[in-house]
Amino acid sequence: MKKLFILFTLSLVLFSCKSKNEEPTLIRGEFILIDDAAVIMGNGFIYGVIINDITHELAKKVAPLQREEYDMVPVVIKGLIKPNEGNGLEEWKEIVEITEIIGVSAPTSELPTKIKSSPQDHTSSSEADQEKEN
Repeated sequence: MKKLFILFTLSLVLFSCKSKNEEPTLIRGEFILIDDAAVIMGNGFIYGVIINDITHELAKKVAPLQREEYDMVPVVIKGLIKPNEGNGLEEWKEIVEITEIIGVSAPTSELPTKIKSSPQDHTSSSEADQEKEN
């Protein structure tokens, strides 16, 4: 009986321990690295990215494809998604540690239209009211 109890307890302890062997997840999204902050955004998610050597390697691959400084570029990576536990990325609930770069592609959408105002277009409302009265 004692042996059975020890065997049961030992098996309970061994099988109830959570495995620390996490598998990387395939992630498709748009990536950007600015100064000391990196983000990957996809359909229904946005993750802060842990800055490491692979992140810098990805940034070098993305840079020639950016049409402007803040352009996000489509990437496919493998990474470990982790809860954010104060890694200096307080803005994000979850963060990703990139483990492998699968691919990088050129952005397909057009850049947003930028509207520049000219000084001639600015008239105060009182000036416009006076013109209507005359």
